[in-house]
Amino acid sequence: MQEFARRLSTLGADAFTSDDVVDLATAADVRISADVEIDASMAQRLLDQISPTLPVTGAQITASQWPPPVSSQPAAPSVSFSSPGAVDGPADQPSRPRRSGPGRSDRRPGPRRTGR
Repeated sequence: MQEFARRLSTLGADAFTSDDVVDLATAADVRISADVEIDASMAQRLLDQISPTLPVTGAQITASQWPPPVSSQPAAPSVSFSSPGAVDGPADQPSRPRRSGPGRSDRRPGPRRTGR
């Protein structure tokens, strides 16, 4: 519990104590004590009680490697789409008719059939 509080303290401006962790557990309806190890799912439930949301998951904060490795990718995707149909998968592209077989026109010059 003290280690969890220490790790939380490294994430933000607030310093967390064991008492703060107990308060989070009470709010999350989780029973913890000093001799109980906090696992990833319990840590996630505790993290869900913190506002604003911290940029770490329960699995990351309970991992043996702390702090988590710095990644160039954000912890959560920052992209949001305004409409569900904004991005089509490869099979859903009605704007381009699909052609197959020898009737296809070669638009790109390439090394194919270079000898005459």
